[in-house]
Amino acid sequence: MRNLALLLAVAVAACSGPTPPPGTRAAEQPRYTAPAPIMTWNDLLSRPKVSPTHSVQWGEGATDSADLWLPDGAGPHPVVLMVHGGCWQKAIADRTLMNWAADDLRKRGMAVWNIEYRGVDEAGGGYPGTFTDVARAADALRDQAATYNLDLTRVAAFGHSAGGHLALWLAGRNRLPGTSPTRIDNPLPLVGVVNSGGLADLAGSVGVTDRSCLADIYDQLVGRIGPARGNVLSDTSPAELLPLRVPQVSVNGHRDRIAPPVLGENWARKARAAGDQSTVEVVLETGHVELVSPGSEAWKIQAAALARMLGVRSSGG
Repeated sequence: MRNLALLLAVAVAACSGPTPPPGTRAAEQPRYTAPAPIMTWNDLLSRPKVSPTHSVQWGEGATDSADLWLPDGAGPHPVVLMVHGGCWQKAIADRTLMNWAADDLRKRGMAVWNIEYRGVDEAGGGYPGTFTDVARAADALRDQAATYNLDLTRVAAFGHSAGGHLALWLAGRNRLPGTSPTRIDNPLPLVGVVNSGGLADLAGSVGVTDRSCLADIYDQLVGRIGPARGNVLSDTSPAELLPLRVPQVSVNGHRDRIAPPVLGENWARKARAAGDQSTVEVVLETGHVELVSPGSEAWKIQAAALARMLGVRSSGG
């Protein structure tokens, strides 16, 4: 026991290091600081409820609907075409997830057309239904312009997560192959896109994001190879439609596990190589939820980007 006590004393002395000379202060040991917690979906969903100005059923289908959020004033109002995420699966999210973001943009002087679409987990969803839903919902905005004094020369898209992919796809759909069932002539033009934690380049995203978010539903989303369709990405991935010829801003949280910063960085690099104006901002101590949570630093960056694209002198926080 005496020997064991002696060994422990020696070990403690070795760990504690030498005693500083008289009159000097021991150097402070480096301290570990735990990273700040990132937001959860419950942090957003537990906020006080907000409601759109109008809910519009623009077609006969169950998801042929959108919410219109109108700012104060007579207009004409610039418009944000908003596309929700949820890994292309309705069981994960629908357009109401974007209510707080839409309400904040309304307060900043921008109208919001928050669209719905079928997920791959719904009848008729996946390829081509998800894409045709999004295209028709975007173009349905034209039918609301006169009634609500919307400025169709100033429409920018905002898409979060899977919605980032769909928003960029909307910007490039005038370049879709003529044989694609997703092609609609004379698409509504956009003046820019904010790609918020988006899975924009499907080939580049499938091995990076959570498997359940894309890899597990990939075949449903992109469809099958056929005699007239040798490349399933030719009409489903925005990367195949470059250049989009509209400005793009990608915003990523540096702690986002669904859409890590490498996805935004790679998208911007690829888009610039094709001749597009495309930038990326990575926000520290930010995950996936902060991107659509008003009050966060990431949200302020995105709201400001939309205001610039639409020529709005934004107010709000």
